[in-house]
This record gives sequence, C-alpha cells and structure tokens, in this order.
Amino acid sequence: MDSKRPQPIDGAERHKQLLAELLREQDIRQKGYREQALKIYPHICASCGREFDGKRLRELTVHHRDHNHDNNPPDGSNWELLCIYCHDHEHEKSLIGKYYEGQRPPDEKPPPLVSNPFDKLETLLKPKPDDKKTR
Repeated sequence: MDSKRPQPIDGAERHKQLLAELLREQDIRQKGYREQALKIYPHICASCGREFDGKRLRELTVHHRDHNHDNNPPDGSNWELLCIYCHDHEHEKSLIGKYYEGQRPPDEKPPPLVSNPFDKLETLLKPKPDDKKTR
C-alpha cells in the first residue's frame, strides 16, 4: 500500500469533525448583523407592524437605513427589521426617488433619438419609374 494516501476517517471521528464545523459556522452566523438585529429588536416589521415567530421569522429581513450593507454598527443604529414585502417596497421607493432626481432605473429604455438615420431609406429603396422598363 502507498503510505502517502490519506487514510479513511472512521464514522465517530468524522461525526466529531462535522459537529465542530457546524458549531463554528453557527458562531459566525450569530455574529452576523442579521442575528445581532434579531437579538436587539422585537420580531416585528417596523413598517407594517406584523409579528413574526417560528418558521415565519425567516420572512423578517434586516434593512440598512442608509442602504450601505457594510455599515453595521454593533448598536444596530443603521438597521431596522422589515418583512420581505415592506423591504421590497422600501427599495422600490429608493429607485423611484432616483428616477425623479434624473436617474433612470436600470431596466428603462433610453429616450428615443431626435433623428432617425433610416427615415428616408424607404424612398431610396423604391424603384424609379424608368427602372421598371429595364427589368
């Protein structure tokens, strides 16, 4: 046998490794801003007032008031909990506000051109009366 090949890990050892990895990942998630916000704030949408618990808690999202996902102060002053519907509405309001400030939404077509370079193409392609005789 080749001694350089890794040896298989028995079931109990693999179980311990997986458990340790899961606990590390859980610790990382709990340090994330969503877990922090769920600890700080009541599980109520700040916009519509609906309460969330159990499996429905996943419908409650963290909204960054300044729209900067890198701005996560430990006191939660840049966060508010919003349900998925109110969160979508909040970002839609932001897009509409930019539209009225002169910025176009990304999916909107640009305004039509002032002139059309092909507007006289049809007349140029029509056969002239004397062209019919030669054909």
